[in-house]
Amino acid sequence: MDVLVYVKRVPAVGGRIVLTPDGREVDTSMLGFTVSPHEECAVEEAVQITERHGGTVTVSTMGPPEAIEQLRTAISVGAHAAHLLVTTGVDAGPIATSRALASSVRELEGGRGRPFDLILCGNEAADTGDHQVGVRLAHALGRPCATGVKQLQIEATGESVEASREYRGSQEHFTLRLPAVVTVKEGINLPRYPSLPGRMRAKKADVSTATPTLEPEPLVMQRLRVPRTERTSAEVLGHGVDAVPALVALFETLGVVP
Repeated sequence: MDVLVYVKRVPAVGGRIVLTPDGREVDTSMLGFTVSPHEECAVEEAVQITERHGGTVTVSTMGPPEAIEQLRTAISVGAHAAHLLVTTGVDAGPIATSRALASSVRELEGGRGRPFDLILCGNEAADTGDHQVGVRLAHALGRPCATGVKQLQIEATGESVEASREYRGSQEHFTLRLPAVVTVKEGINLPRYPSLPGRMRAKKADVSTATPTLEPEPLVMQRLRVPRTERTSAEVLGHGVDAVPALVALFETLGVVP
């Protein structure tokens, strides 16, 4: 079972999001980078599939040269090969991205002489949340697709995959004939931590590269906006026993005491 996983290098946001002056990008000058949580689960799912059924895991991303670190992280947790589509670092939209990835899949499969049995993507990237790339990739390749999947099971014959997802309180089940494309959600599994031998292996691993041809993106992003959040504050009522009257008055206001 040969699995191809697409991941995306995204800012590791743990605090306040700041935009660049033109409002078109997130200011990453003070941020690190990581892989989207959904895609971390996609890598883990691919590794588990090959542990059960044999085969290989190839992980790929499209991004700047620095994105090789995210690929090496995937190798450290069990991926066997990595492929980087090198760009200038400017994000392409979902249409241009999916077309470039489809072209890359054809080239990789041409070099292998056979298609990947399964292509896994995250359900959506953590930064843009487009929810489109996996679906558009499947359409470009002419392969069946299931999205938002939280359970995968390769059938015994190895010819199809059972995919399940939650939708409005119910469970939906799909049977996809392989080769297929599946987008998975966080929670399908618990990604493992890289081991020391895994980190050493990843450090020495060769990462193949290519330069994608990005077509003009028909969808044009005009400006980003950070949602307004309510600020909370605390009021010091006093210190020691001097704060007791104010505290009792507050409890009376809240109806905690009569």
